[in-house]
Amino acid sequence: MSQRTERRGIHVDQSDLLCKKGCGYYGNAAWQGLCSKCWREEYQRVRQKQIQDDWALAEKLQREEEAAYASSHGAHSQANTPQQHPGHTSLGPFSKFEEKKTNEKTRKVTTVKKFFSPSSRTASKKETQEGKTTSPSISRHASFDTDQVSRDFLEFLKNLQKPGREIHKQCRAFLVNMSSKKDLSADELSECVQDFYQGLADRLMSHFKGSSESVEQVMDQVEKYIMTRLYKSVFCPETTDDENKDLATQNRIRALHWVTIQMLCVSMDEEIPEVSENVVKAITDIIEMDSKRVPRDKLACITRCSKHIFSAIRITKNEPASADDFLPALIYIVLKANPPRLQSNIQYITRFCNPSRLMTGEDGYYFTNLCCAAAFIEKLDAQSLNLSLEEFERYMSGQASPRCSSSEGEWPHSGPEVRVAATNPVLAQLNHNLELLSGLSSRQEALMEAAQSLQADLLLWTQSVQQEVHDILEKYPLEGLSSTVSAIDTNNMDNNNLPSPLKPQVFAS
Repeated sequence: MSQRTERRGIHVDQSDLLCKKGCGYYGNAAWQGLCSKCWREEYQRVRQKQIQDDWALAEKLQREEEAAYASSHGAHSQANTPQQHPGHTSLGPFSKFEEKKTNEKTRKVTTVKKFFSPSSRTASKKETQEGKTTSPSISRHASFDTDQVSRDFLEFLKNLQKPGREIHKQCRAFLVNMSSKKDLSADELSECVQDFYQGLADRLMSHFKGSSESVEQVMDQVEKYIMTRLYKSVFCPETTDDENKDLATQNRIRALHWVTIQMLCVSMDEEIPEVSENVVKAITDIIEMDSKRVPRDKLACITRCSKHIFSAIRITKNEPASADDFLPALIYIVLKANPPRLQSNIQYITRFCNPSRLMTGEDGYYFTNLCCAAAFIEKLDAQSLNLSLEEFERYMSGQASPRCSSSEGEWPHSGPEVRVAATNPVLAQLNHNLELLSGLSSRQEALMEAAQSLQADLLLWTQSVQQEVHDILEKYPLEGLSSTVSAIDTNNMDNNNLPSPLKPQVFAS
């Protein structure tokens, strides 16, 4: 394919990450590209319109019911008169049928009206009193982590004194109120929590006289306390299809296991130890997100993961990473990690996180990019990876796998005569280690053969030396000569040839 050298990569305009209404805040795919503020306004507008339509439908059905009731009474009175027209003999049963049908419609509409009416979302005083006598089930079965969070929350509120007691009272009342709303949908539960956040933040803003930093600290603690206790009932609720989306995303990522770092044009070189270490840390952080209960803690995992990605890109390029480099790298990390319950975690953060964190700041930016990465993976196709449709289908079906290109910039293509390399870095490292072990095994076998050969040579050399010595001794036997050693002053014939001993001479003095 001649166009493979002109690889486009993945590029998302930064303006696409912002709210579609142009408010300047970060948007979210779960909110149809709107920020949390604009989404709530749009949701309230649509919901108010739906309530008005339901009321109009209910009034219409009520009028039809009254008309049917009046018609049935008129038919009944005519049936009791002695002069009855033969054609009206079946009017009574038909009117009863219409009345029954109308009552059924009215009952359904009334149920819908109650479901969407504001009164259904606030517990009555009687229900509140009953709720106070019995603690919520989420409190009865609180775990150790929940108890620890409650103690930390109380310790934090002690520093606020009187406002702290009021905040704790409101949080407790809100939890009791939420325990009676288990049948609400996820969006309605989210709206209840967001309304509580907004109301409490407004009151705190007036108390702290506009100090946004103090308000944010209190709201962080409130969010931690509230969402830790509500986690089991609001995370991936049965009223949503979050679980099915999780399974679909996991299966999709498994099917895309063959996507290489070159296909995504990621500016990271995993052969560099520091880069590889940052990649592993990023994968660990994105997986750890599922173990957290508080939306803010989940966002913190995403932020740490993103910072490790930026570090890996910076080390590879020896220059600061750009936004265009970040998104392909984040997609690559998500494909490698295949985080558990990715869609449920994204929806949980979207629904129950403090909206100010998602609208601005680095947390909001990184979270918006993660949503874009998840959406890109769902729509990944041959054109996105600059592959032909035939190659993409072969890779997806498992009939072929991309191999390492022989030169930079050349895309891999299938071929039975060339070694197929693992595209997953973990598998690639495993193959590399196996090759090293195979080489070490061959070298060890050669060393053992050389050692055994040397041992055999030493044995032969020893035997050959012994044989040569034995042959020489047989050919030239040793003859021993006997000799006696005598003292120097012994009388023998040889001493006669010695000069006479010196005699001392005396000289006259």
